[in-house]
Order: sequence, then structure tokens, then C-alpha cells
Amino acid sequence: MKSRYVSCGGREIHITEWGDASAPTVIAWHGLARSGRDFDDFAQALSARWHVVCPDTPGRGLSQWAADPAREYCLDVYVEQAEALLDQLGLQKVHWVGTSMGGAIGTLAAATRLRGRIRRLVLNDNGPELAAPALERIKTYAGQPPSFATVSELERYFREIYASFGHLSDTQWRALTEHSLRRLPDGRVTTHYDPALVAQFQHHPDDYSLWSAWDQLDLPVLCLRGEQSTLLTAETAQAMRERGPRAAVAVIPDCGHAPALNTPEQIGLIERFLAAGETP
Repeated sequence: MKSRYVSCGGREIHITEWGDASAPTVIAWHGLARSGRDFDDFAQALSARWHVVCPDTPGRGLSQWAADPAREYCLDVYVEQAEALLDQLGLQKVHWVGTSMGGAIGTLAAATRLRGRIRRLVLNDNGPELAAPALERIKTYAGQPPSFATVSELERYFREIYASFGHLSDTQWRALTEHSLRRLPDGRVTTHYDPALVAQFQHHPDDYSLWSAWDQLDLPVLCLRGEQSTLLTAETAQAMRERGPRAAVAVIPDCGHAPALNTPEQIGLIERFLAAGETP
């Protein structure tokens, strides 16, 4: 694994890279309040055959925070930054795996600025329509992150709010915590991201209404839906099968929003889908 920093659209973006840069590239883009390190297990598993690039969206992880959150924290800007990232890395064609927000970025990018450059799209518990009650819950916890005296307390918090990710080992929970924290001036620890990222929902209220972009897609799409997901409903997943690119949909058992992509079954499902695009 290699850690790098790239300037994209006036913001410094942190990425981790896995595998040989000459291999086919997979962009793995994380969810709203997460970071690229969520893909460590996934990227390591794919790295024998693939070049995997895992960015931290601005305002998350080790990437620079926005100077103007109301303008910068939105899908259009994220897509611009994604295009700049591919250009900076010299990547003409990529596959895209996106969890939650990362899937929405991929959907919009594949319909607009990166049309023809994204070869296959994997949406991890994301679709062109998201359930409003679940979005409200996410906005509530993401916009008001708590602080704790110890890292162990923060880990317990993450285990509670991210229980729907599915099974993570104790080692994986500890890694998730350590990759997801920052220390405040008073010495307490809190989440790594800029709480102002929820400005997206106030200033760009229709960002996640993407049926228009969905219907423009002309590439193979695989959607993974957590069996207990409250964000991506079964009805929306069925509509994704029937319109636009007519996605293949796989239901992931024992998960909600969103599967952690850390089991051989989940990783194998994605790799088989991507590998089908590499067959001569």
C-alpha cells in the first residue's frame, strides 16, 4: 500500500494505492462520513490483479477540508475532483466501486464528466433514490459528531452507529476507529471528518435524486443491497433492475447500510463482475 497526496480542483486529496499501477484500475470511493481506508481489506484482496485507488473525499480522512462548505460539499464538485484525480494519475479507463455517497459520485460521473471512462460501476447500497428517513438519521449523527476522552470510547460509538456494516472482527473495528479519528485541542477524540459536510443536504437538497443520471448510463452496473438496508429500499433496487442500465442486484445477507466489503463472498462477487469486463 502506498499513501499519496494529489492536488485536485484546488484541494489536496489523500489517496492510498494498492497493486501494480500498470494493472487495470479500480477506483474505490467511500461513503458520506467515512474515508478511503474503509477499503483496506477489499483493496488488499484485489491488489494481486488490480491497481486499486482509494481516495479520501475532501473534508474526510487526510484530505483537505473545504474553504466554502456550502459550495464545495456536493456531488458536482466531487465529480469534478474525481475527473481531476484520474487526469493527475494518468488514468484513461477505470472501474468504479462506490459505497453509499461514493456510489452516487460514480453514477453522476459515469453519466457526465467521466462518461466512457468508467467501464463498470459497482454501487454498494446506493441507488438513484434514497429513503428519506434513513437520510435524516445519517444527517443527525454526521452533523453533530460527539467527542470522547478515550479512543476505546470512540470505538464503542463506532460499533454502535456502524453495526449495520455487518461482521467486523475486533481487529477490524480497532483499525476502523484508528483511521477515523482526530484529536481536539482539549485532548478529546472525535470523528475525522468536517462536520460541515452535511451542508450538502441544506444547499444541494436534490443531490441524491439521480434517476435522470441513472437513465443515461450505458455501462454494466452491479448493485449490492444490504439485506436490512433502510437507505436503499427493495422497491428502488427493483426499479434499478428495470430501467436505465438495468443493473444486476445482489442482496447481501446480515448487513444493512452498508456492507463492509470485507468478506471473501462480498469481495469475490465484485471481483467476478469486474473481471468480466477484462475478458477479451
